[in-house]
Amino acid sequence: MGIDEHIRTGRHCVFRMHVHLVFVTKYRHKIFADRHLTRCEEIMRAVCEDFEAELVEFNGENNHVHLLVNFPPKVAVSKLVNSSRACPRAGSARSSPTSSAITGGHNDSGPARTSPGRSAVRRSAS
Repeated sequence: MGIDEHIRTGRHCVFRMHVHLVFVTKYRHKIFADRHLTRCEEIMRAVCEDFEAELVEFNGENNHVHLLVNFPPKVAVSKLVNSSRACPRAGSARSSPTSSAITGGHNDSGPARTSPGRSAVRRSAS
C-alpha cells in the first residue's frame, strides 16, 4: 500500500481528520449572494489558518454554506465550529438589508425590539 500524501503527521501521531460543516440560515431564508459567499470563504480560510486547519472545500447557495475542513487532533471540533459560526453572523447575514426579517428584529446585543403599537400588556392584579 502506497503512502497517502494527504495524511498529516504530528510529533507522536499520524492523522487525517475531516469534518463536514453545514451552516443554514434561519428558516432557510435566501439571503446569501455571491459577494456574501466570497466574503464568508475569506473569513473561513482565516479561521482555519488560526487553528492550523485546512479548508479543503467551500461551497454555498443562497440559504446555506458547506465546509469540508481537515483539522489536527489538538483542535476540538466545538472550538472550530464556534469560531466558524461567526462567518454567517458577522459579515453575511447582518449586512444584508433583509437581515431583520430573517432574525425577526432580534440581535445578539440585547432584547428583541417591539414596535410602539405592540408594547407588552400588563395584567392588573384583581
